[in-house]
Amino acid sequence: MVSVLQNVAIDCADAYELARFWSGVTGRPLHPEDRPGDRETQVLLAEGPVLHFNQVPEAKTIKNRIHLCLRPETSRDQEVDRLLGLGATFVADHRNPDGSGWAILADPEGNEFCVLRSESDRAAMNS
Repeated sequence: MVSVLQNVAIDCADAYELARFWSGVTGRPLHPEDRPGDRETQVLLAEGPVLHFNQVPEAKTIKNRIHLCLRPETSRDQEVDRLLGLGATFVADHRNPDGSGWAILADPEGNEFCVLRSESDRAAMNS
């Protein structure tokens, strides 16, 4: 017997607004029944578990122990710029001069996530 991963739960102060941000990040829709003010919302990913946003009373206080890592379709640096435009903040730069590495950003509620190299970035580095 095994367990199946149903969702990735993210505690937040405003479930609907944070889900809207992540909908923009992933290009995937919110659950059709979700509305502003809902205490729980979901972003329906194309495959795998959903992103589940759960409104809680306490604020985030420390670094995430689990975080999301994104592999963009465009270049890593273009995606970092796009996500900053959506409302993310830049946390730390782990990009290297040779093109390897990643960037750490945070969503509007301070949850850290990584932007990795795209497949095209990786292919260009290996050629």
